[in-house]
Amino acid sequence: MSLNSPIEPDAARPESVEPVTLSDRVNAVIHPTADPSPDAAAATVAKFAEKTGMPQSRKQNSATFTQPETIGLFGPRKDSFSQRYHLTRRGKLKRLTQIAQIVNQFDIVHGLTPIKMRLMLEALGPTFVKVGQILSMRSEILPQSFCDELSKLRADADPMPYGTVLQVLEDEYGRPVGEIFEHIDATPLGSASLAQVHRAKLSTGEDVAVKVQRPGVRETMAQDVSIMRTIARIAAKTMHSAQVVDLSGVVEELWDTFESETDFLIETRNLAEFKRFCERYKYMDCPKPYPELCTEHVVVMDYVEGISVSHPNELIEAGYDLKEIGTKLVDNYATQVLDEGFFHADPHPGNIMVRGGQIVLLDLGMTGRLNAKTRSVLKDMIFAVAKQDSPALADGLLRFAGAEADPEDYPSLLADLDVIVKEFGTVDLAELDIAAMLTALTQMAQRHGIEVPSTVTTVGRALVTLEGLLDEFIPDVNMIQIISDHIAASTSKKDFAKDEAKSLVIEGHQALHSLLSAANEMKVASRMLTRGQLRVNMEMVGSQEPLHMLAEMVNRITMALIVVGLFIGSSIVYYAGIKPVIFGIPIVGFMGYVIAFILSVWIVFDIYFKGRSNKKR
Repeated sequence: MSLNSPIEPDAARPESVEPVTLSDRVNAVIHPTADPSPDAAAATVAKFAEKTGMPQSRKQNSATFTQPETIGLFGPRKDSFSQRYHLTRRGKLKRLTQIAQIVNQFDIVHGLTPIKMRLMLEALGPTFVKVGQILSMRSEILPQSFCDELSKLRADADPMPYGTVLQVLEDEYGRPVGEIFEHIDATPLGSASLAQVHRAKLSTGEDVAVKVQRPGVRETMAQDVSIMRTIARIAAKTMHSAQVVDLSGVVEELWDTFESETDFLIETRNLAEFKRFCERYKYMDCPKPYPELCTEHVVVMDYVEGISVSHPNELIEAGYDLKEIGTKLVDNYATQVLDEGFFHADPHPGNIMVRGGQIVLLDLGMTGRLNAKTRSVLKDMIFAVAKQDSPALADGLLRFAGAEADPEDYPSLLADLDVIVKEFGTVDLAELDIAAMLTALTQMAQRHGIEVPSTVTTVGRALVTLEGLLDEFIPDVNMIQIISDHIAASTSKKDFAKDEAKSLVIEGHQALHSLLSAANEMKVASRMLTRGQLRVNMEMVGSQEPLHMLAEMVNRITMALIVVGLFIGSSIVYYAGIKPVIFGIPIVGFMGYVIAFILSVWIVFDIYFKGRSNKKR
């Protein structure tokens, strides 16, 4: 069996109404009812509407008075993070005690090995399992050995009771489950730390998979993140070293990831977008979502029944060609990353199935996005390594950081890039390990203070996952060869000429505007010169230190002259015998001697200690 080939009106006012006083209007708004219940509030609003002649449709809208949006002298009132997720200090302390006990069991004070760290995160619960999975893709934060071990983390969990699943669905839809689903299997297809999936049948007959989020999982994660924020703030105050990772930034990034993964409407949009992408390729597909049945905590999508790529023998028995599957999977993934900029970020074997001659990608909860600039830089850097061109690789790396990028030691940056070029650039492009190259580049950029987009790290980690899948189940497929062929095919001579022409037009446009701007500046400068208003600011590079030393020398000479003057003046007063005297010396001369002595000692100590500090340099 072969995979399919690709295809490219206002109500009338009553005649008479009961007079309404200003106090009636104020009381109806400020004190709608003594009873805070919605029914009582609605009754008060209705009574006010009868007195004012407000039509029925507006009566209903006026019910919003019970929960108004308010403003104040210092802006609108905002709910805090703790209020939004119902966090209490007592609950945080209880959770913190649990965390401390688990951490103490693993003896974190004496160090963690990669395996111990993985086991500890599993023991800490779903939030920390997700943290470990995210950190496994951030080699610039953790050593590669830890990243490799954390990549083994799985979010498997004990299944939710079937009754809980039904209750969540009823709460989300606000009606009995039987009105929507004809049947829901009691046994889940899979159960993870965030959600679990059940096979079901809609009342309209469609065979679907229902993904239900565990109740309170976001609140649990919010509590853990709140604790992490506190720890990060304390660490930021006690550790000021530039080598310390921005823990607060890492925690906020983790929370952003948690929020997006626990908002199933995002996954619904990802499924719809990826479904449109797959329409161009008959051999690729993904489950179709049912947006009208999807909520923030529930996703309903087509049920996919096929053969996982982790079962190559079953694929062969079904008549599939493993090499064809691997080749088309990698080529399509290169299209996702380098051409579309929207890709599946977790292509592990459990998320890839083959059904009816199509490769079906599951679980679009984790996706990555690359803008056109990042995709262009990635391609250029891959070819720069292949050509062993360190300056071009450095330019590509600095393009990631933007215009503000200014490495402190550019020669050192080039030297480190030379090492990477020698390691990865001495092989043919077809044998280039792109994932390892991106990992090495990211770690090196971190040392030089260059911020590489996190999506690039995500690409590298996804490629490592995909490469591991191929090595284990489809070893005859050369992923790097396919990706390099894809890049070469997407940069044909015709396309290259178009890109070059476009670049020339853009650069020419910029150059023309720069030339006109320079001419205008020259006009202003010449006008100021003719009027005698032109000033020139000059700075001699490296002149600050000599000028500073010269200023210190002048200051010391000045102080020395003052000391000499005080000694001479005091001696003249001594011989003049001016009264009153102290210790046989006129008091004015005595004060002069004391001041001169103190200044002399200060000059000697200043010269001595500054001389020692200069020698240490």
